[in-house]
Amino acid sequence: MSSPSSSSSSSASPSSSSSPADPPAGFSKWLKKLSLVTGVGSSPEQSSQALRDFQCRTCDAWKHELMEYSPSVTFMLKHLAQTGNPVTPRNLVCQPCDMTHSGGFHPDSGNITLCAGSFFNKGHMETTIVHELVHLYDHCKFKTDWQNLRHHACSEIRANSLSGDCRYTRELRRGFGTFSKQHQACVRRRAVISVAANTACPSPEAAEKAVNEVWESCFADTRPFDEIY
Repeated sequence: MSSPSSSSSSSASPSSSSSPADPPAGFSKWLKKLSLVTGVGSSPEQSSQALRDFQCRTCDAWKHELMEYSPSVTFMLKHLAQTGNPVTPRNLVCQPCDMTHSGGFHPDSGNITLCAGSFFNKGHMETTIVHELVHLYDHCKFKTDWQNLRHHACSEIRANSLSGDCRYTRELRRGFGTFSKQHQACVRRRAVISVAANTACPSPEAAEKAVNEVWESCFADTRPFDEIY
């Protein structure tokens, strides 16, 4: 008996695509970063946004490090907590802002703005944080009325004097360099500028007058520090 014949059907494999494989996800991410940094293949808006994001991430990283390890920042945080006003990283907000400023204190919320991209190094951010924390300390402990020019002037004198804002090296960077009473001159000049920017201040002359009226007592007041930092 003959066995049924089996037809030999050839099983052809499906034709494979000739397109190259997709690059690894990590490589694609690297290419995107390179594009944003160099501006090649990305729009100006994308490059600007990427720069802002990078500056904010750097600002946040520095902020957390300084709140943990900076002697002057942790000292101020400790004394603010003793007044019943603890400060957390949420109260220090990194965001893009006017490049002529490095930070600011907001009395209504009690928060501090840190201007991402305005800091030339971590030390600059440290003095800015201490400056704004002195304002917060005055606001909490002394009930500062920020519409009262004398109150505002006193806090500006203290913040500029105690934060390190008027160190000789900082003044040289700004283009000011004197050996005679350099610290006092810097504190006075910067306090007048800040008070003059107050919406309640009618003129630069009024700002200077307010600073002069409270100068002696407020420059001598180093609380909560024992001396000028």
